[in-house]
Amino acid sequence: MTRIAAAAILAASLVLAVAADAQQAPPARVAAPVIKIEKGEACVAPADEMRRNHMKMLLHQRDRTMRQGLREPQHSLKGCVECHASRDTGSVLGKEGFCSSCHEYTAVKIDCFQCHTPLRQAPAAARRP
Repeated sequence: MTRIAAAAILAASLVLAVAADAQQAPPARVAAPVIKIEKGEACVAPADEMRRNHMKMLLHQRDRTMRQGLREPQHSLKGCVECHASRDTGSVLGKEGFCSSCHEYTAVKIDCFQCHTPLRQAPAAARRP
């Protein structure tokens, strides 16, 4: 093999290596959210629908509860916390909390927990002294 042929092969392999490296996705600037379902088999709706519409569901439930006195556990904030709270902390907030991780990723402020507790509640019988 001549020097020219060897140099051409080396140049071609370098071009291919650079092209392959350029096709790889650039590293993310922000860490992807941590999504853990701590309890339960399935959510009240498919994941794609929940990502897009969970706030609408919560607001609709809030309006039905506050204005009509109807308490339906299917879309209640308490029900969400019960399934999604961390087993370690008991909360949906914090560094890897279910709510916090997505809301930080999307830069959306969570205002639910100014009034509501972000903690999983012990059953009433267990809370009695």
